[in-house]
Amino acid sequence: MPISPSDAPFLFELYASTRADEMRAWGWDETTQRAFLQMQWTAQQQSYAAQYPDADHRILIHHHLRAGRILISRSGQAVILVDLTLLPEHRGKGIGTALLQDLQREAAELGKPLRLSVLKTNPARRLYARLGFTQTGGNELYDFLEWQHQNSTRGDQNE
Repeated sequence: MPISPSDAPFLFELYASTRADEMRAWGWDETTQRAFLQMQWTAQQQSYAAQYPDADHRILIHHHLRAGRILISRSGQAVILVDLTLLPEHRGKGIGTALLQDLQREAAELGKPLRLSVLKTNPARRLYARLGFTQTGGNELYDFLEWQHQNSTRGDQNE
């Protein structure tokens, strides 16, 4: 479902759900946490809009419920998964795997690599490795990953 301005509260709560453990660890009161998260979320939205102005930004629906969001840029030489976030209650149910496999099929059909960046501490790294993504670079916080169609068939070529 395409994003609309009325989705902002949901998108903020989705973002906040990804930082809940971190916020608890800092020991801030609720008001301070919300103010900080609002500032961070706003910065993220502005950054994405500036870097990927033509991106496809959608709310993910699972069993008639809003489950998360996906942001994909298809305008360059690669399909870029800018963001894929699921609410905690929808994680670990195969939704992310199915979405990534759909993007892999799309990238293969377009003859483009599928790229993303992932926090070094993000447990989703295991999923990306399982789906054949390889590291192409990174920085202190993020690893840059890429999947290309030939990556998925490399093992089959020797059989």
